[in-house]
Amino acid sequence: MKPEAVLGYGSSRSQFVELWPVPPRSRGLAVLLHGGFWRARHGLDQMDPLCADLAERGWSVANVEYRCTLGDAGGWPGTLTDVLEAIDSVRQHRDPGGPAVAIGHSAGGHLALLAAASAAVDLTVALAPVTDLPRSAEAGLGEGAAPLFMGTTPEAGSYRAASPRFRLPLGKPHLVVHGDADERVPVDHSRDYVAAARHAGDAVDYLELPDVGHFELIDPSHHSWIEARSWLANAVR
Repeated sequence: MKPEAVLGYGSSRSQFVELWPVPPRSRGLAVLLHGGFWRARHGLDQMDPLCADLAERGWSVANVEYRCTLGDAGGWPGTLTDVLEAIDSVRQHRDPGGPAVAIGHSAGGHLALLAAASAAVDLTVALAPVTDLPRSAEAGLGEGAAPLFMGTTPEAGSYRAASPRFRLPLGKPHLVVHGDADERVPVDHSRDYVAAARHAGDAVDYLELPDVGHFELIDPSHHSWIEARSWLANAVR
């Protein structure tokens, strides 16, 4: 199965969504958001295997491209604005009914959680998400990705505004999945995010996987995705 249409939502070459075939009886809208630490060298094709898996299981799937840093005029807050406008455009163009879920990996998980905070979606699945921009900058994650994305130093107040960790509660059910062998986004970030979300009253489930790294989470045959997909199926019954 492959995408059947492309929907543009802005004038940039990166402001588009790939729409996958709509099943006869859709379970809802799944919006996929790729990772890559917000850099332009990474694209939405990272999420194609998950898109195909969801489409085959009855979801109406939209795979979002957005403006990134380093050559594509992205950054904060424009990249999040792109995601919200993309979701709005998809829902206007092709609303299958049912819930809308944002599924994001790494920096895409960051954007998925922020989309939930902005009321654009009903559910969120965050796979090894970036949740705390000040902490990410301090640790130098993604070879200094956070300052590039923010366009300023970590002392700026905008870092907290751009962090799901500091926008709690989201007020939406969500699942966070992380492997304890992740070398790109340390698992402690998700542990601390989930503790803070629960303290704030959010309905957040957490799946931590032993001896699992960063990229296994976007392999549809890996048990991490199978468990995430099961959570999603239960959440929309």
